[in-house]
Amino acid sequence: MERVRDVSELPKAHLHLHFTGSMRPGTVLELADKYGVRLPEALTEALTGGEPPRLRATDERGWFRFQRLYDAARSCLREPEDIQRLVREAAEEDVNDGSGWLEIQVDPTSYAPRLGGLIPALEVILDAVETASRDTGLGMRVLVAANRMKHPLDARTLARLAVRYADRGVIGFGLSNDERRGMARDFDRAFAIAREGGLLSAPHGGELTGPYSVRDCLDDLHADRLGHGVRAAEDPRLLKRLADRGITCEVCPASNVALGVYEKPEDVPLRTLFEAGVPMALGADDPLLFGSRLAAQYDIARRHHDFSDQELAELARQSVRASAAPEETKAKLLAGVDDWLTA
Repeated sequence: MERVRDVSELPKAHLHLHFTGSMRPGTVLELADKYGVRLPEALTEALTGGEPPRLRATDERGWFRFQRLYDAARSCLREPEDIQRLVREAAEEDVNDGSGWLEIQVDPTSYAPRLGGLIPALEVILDAVETASRDTGLGMRVLVAANRMKHPLDARTLARLAVRYADRGVIGFGLSNDERRGMARDFDRAFAIAREGGLLSAPHGGELTGPYSVRDCLDDLHADRLGHGVRAAEDPRLLKRLADRGITCEVCPASNVALGVYEKPEDVPLRTLFEAGVPMALGADDPLLFGSRLAAQYDIARRHHDFSDQELAELARQSVRASAAPEETKAKLLAGVDDWLTA
C-alpha cells in the first residue's frame, strides 16, 4: 500500500489569504473582549464552537451577511499591536501548514481610521510583515487590494500608494469584494498605475459570477493571476486561453463550498482546471470564517478529487512558480517539493 505523505510537510506558496480573514478564532474573541466589541451571535457561536458559520453568498442577502461577520471581526483590530499579532499568528499558521512563502492581501483603507490614516496603516502592516517574516523564517509580502464596492478613484489612490511601497514589501495589486458589483473596466486605470509601477495584477474574478468576469479581468485589467477563477471551467476556450498564457488561478476550495459557489467539495472543478493545464495556487481565502487553512485545501484535492501525491506536488510547484518570491526562494521550495516526494 502506497504511503500517504503529510500535506502539511509539502513545501508550498500561499497566494490567496485575506488579512482579517487570516485571524485565529481565539484572537478575535480575546480582542472583542478587550475592546468591548459585541460580535454577532452567529460569529460568536462559530468561533467558540469550532464550526464555521453557515454562509451562502450566491445572493446579495447572503453576501451582506458574510460581509457583516467579516466587518465585525475587522472591528476588533484597533492598535498596531493587534496588527502585529494577526500577522505573526498568520505566519505561524502558514509555517505549520508547510508554506514557505505567503502573500497576504489587504485593503489598508479598512484600518486607516484607527491607525492614523492610510499611509500609517500600510506602514504598520508592512512593519508587522517584516517582523513576522524575520521571526518565523517565512517569506512574506503584501498584495494591496482595492474594494470594488467603492469608487474607482479610491482604487487609483491605493494603486499609487502600493507603487510607492513596492520597495517595502508590496508586490501586487488586487480587486476584491462582490464581483457582481462594479465592472472590471471601471478599475482599469488603477491597475495600469500598478502595472506601470512594477506590481503584478491579481484581481478577483470567476467566483460569484461566470466566465465573463474572468475574461473581463484578462481583457480590462491584464491579470497576471486570478483570485479564484474557478468559473472559467464552464468555458473550454477560456480554459485554453488561461493555460496558453500561464495565468494562475488562486483556487480556494473550502471557500467555494462555504459561500455556496459549489454544493460539495467534489463539485469544485479542480480536475477540470488541472487537466486543462491551467496553473493553480490553492489558497485558504478567509480561514477565520471558512474553518480551514492552507494544508486542508490540499487535503480536499486528495480526498475529494483523487489527486495523487505526484499531482499534489505539482500543485505546490505551480503555487511557487506563480509567486513573487525571489528566485533563490523559489528554487529552495521547489527542491523541497522534490524531497517531499522522495522521502
